[in-house]
Amino acid sequence: MNQTITADEIALYDRQIRLWGVLAQEKIRTAKILLISIKALANEIAKNLVLAGIGSLTIVDDEIVSEEDLGAQFFLTASDIGKNRAQAAAPQIQKLNPRVTLSVDTENIRTKVSEYFKPFDIVIATDLDLATLCKINKYARNGNTLFYATGSHGFYGYIFADLIKHEYVIERNNPADSCQARFKQESTTRSIINSTNKSENGKVIETVQKRELYCELATALGVSLPDALDAAATGPLSRPLRNRKLRKVTPLYSCLRALWEFQAQLGGALPSQSKTDMATFISLARAEHEKLQLPTETLKAEFVNLFLQNVGSELAPATAFLGGQLAQDVINVLGARQQPIQNMMLFDGLETEGPVYTLHPPLTEN
Repeated sequence: MNQTITADEIALYDRQIRLWGVLAQEKIRTAKILLISIKALANEIAKNLVLAGIGSLTIVDDEIVSEEDLGAQFFLTASDIGKNRAQAAAPQIQKLNPRVTLSVDTENIRTKVSEYFKPFDIVIATDLDLATLCKINKYARNGNTLFYATGSHGFYGYIFADLIKHEYVIERNNPADSCQARFKQESTTRSIINSTNKSENGKVIETVQKRELYCELATALGVSLPDALDAAATGPLSRPLRNRKLRKVTPLYSCLRALWEFQAQLGGALPSQSKTDMATFISLARAEHEKLQLPTETLKAEFVNLFLQNVGSELAPATAFLGGQLAQDVINVLGARQQPIQNMMLFDGLETEGPVYTLHPPLTEN
C-alpha cells in the first residue's frame, strides 16, 4: 500500500484528520488488524475500525450462524443461518468502506501457531475462554504484535490491553505545572521521556512524550489488587488509603475470574441457572475475591446473581460501548496519541461505570 495519504482520502477522512492529524491517519491506513470471533462485540469493533480507514482487517471465526446470533449482531440476517459467521458478516463490513482490504479465515483460531500472528500490527481477541486468550497473547508478543482481549456478558464486559512497550504524546494548553523534568516516573508502568513547549496564538502548548510498559494477560491475572493499586501510583500506598481503594474495587473482577475458572474446569462451558452450576460459580467467586485480597463484604450475593443472569447474553448498548472504547483505543495507539488503556477496564452497564485497573507486577527494569 502507498504510504502517503491521497487527496481523495484526505477528503473522505477530513473530520477525523481534524481530530488526530494527517500523520496519525497515515499510520491508521496502513495498519493490519486481526479480529477473532465476529459476534456482537466484534461487530462494533469492526464497524468503528473500518470506518476509521485501517489498512486491512482479517476476521477469524469457525462458528456457524445460528438464530441466537441475530439478536444483537447487525451484520447478519435470517438468510445467513447455517453459513460461516465470518463469511456471512464480511460483505456488510466491506460495504462500510471498500478501501479497506478485508480477509476471512474460517479455521478454528485454536489451531493457529505463533507464525500466524506475526504479519499483524494488532490482534483483537473477543469472547474467548481464558486459556485461548493467554495462548494468543503469548503468540502475539513473540512477534512484537500488540494484543487486546475483550468480552461481554449482558450488561457486563471487559477490555484488556497488552501493548508491550508503547510511546505516545499528549498536548496540554497553558499547563500550570510543566513536565520539563525529563524521564520522570509517573507510576510503576508510566514515565515521561521528553517534553517540549511552544507558543501558538498567545498560548503555551506543552507536548509530553510518555512511555507505558505492559505485561501479558496471564501475568496480569497473577497480580494481587494491593500490588495493582501500588502499580498505579508512584510507590506503595499507606494502609488506610489502600484499604479504602480496595473497598471501591468492583466485584465484577472477581466474577469475571470465577467465570474463566468455571470454563477451565468444565471444558469451556458457561454456567447455567442450575443449582449445581450456581453453587459452583458462587464458590469460585468467593475464592477469587479472597485471592485478590478484597474485603469479603464487597462481594454481595445480589451482584453475583445479577452477573450469572447476564452470562452468555449479548446486549447492543453494552457491546456498542465496549466496542467503541476498544476501537478508539486502537486508533489512539496507532496514532501514538493520548493515554491508552493500562491495562484492564471493567464495564458495569447497570452502574454505568468503567474503572481501569493497572494489573502489573513490580518492574524489573526502568
